[in-house]
Amino acid sequence: MHSQFCVSRGESGQGKVGFFAALLTGVCLLGVMPSACATVYHSQEEAFELAFGTGVSVTAEPVFLTDEQIAAVEREARVKLDSGLFTFYTAERDGKSLGFAAIESHTVRTQPESLLIVLSPTGEVGRVEVLAFHEPPEYQPAARWFELMKGRTIEQLIPGNGIDAVSGATLSSVAALASVRKVKAIFRQAHPAGGE
Repeated sequence: MHSQFCVSRGESGQGKVGFFAALLTGVCLLGVMPSACATVYHSQEEAFELAFGTGVSVTAEPVFLTDEQIAAVEREARVKLDSGLFTFYTAERDGKSLGFAAIESHTVRTQPESLLIVLSPTGEVGRVEVLAFHEPPEYQPAARWFELMKGRTIEQLIPGNGIDAVSGATLSSVAALASVRKVKAIFRQAHPAGGE
């Protein structure tokens, strides 16, 4: 976008006003530009339908981790938790558990990404879906890369231990792997009978 400024002699006051108005407009547009790259793929309701199908009862399950559990999650997942409060969404159909979902948001470079992470009733990764990605699209790993996470252990979700970071989207892929490790580790603390 190009702006032209024409200031004639004798109208310097108007020229200054016009210049500063154009400058302010440019600054505002720059502030809007990063969000112009944002892509929201699915709402929460659509995400749950993707994960579990239709006709499913989805219930929020708040998890309150103790200090010891927080330390265990951080050690196992190799991440830092901001809080001991977390929410899983449990899905049931006709009284039978279909599994759990978590919506995990994190900053990639400077903008957020939100993932739907679906676990089986025993805590295995069943699906990872991008719900929203606010960085430029070239920094987003392809859907087939997220497929590689299915059934992996926490140890295998460390970059280089089974799934490599994506060239050109290194920060995005490392952040996504960290989120999946975090969700699996929290699940193990909340549901010790399930998981690995």
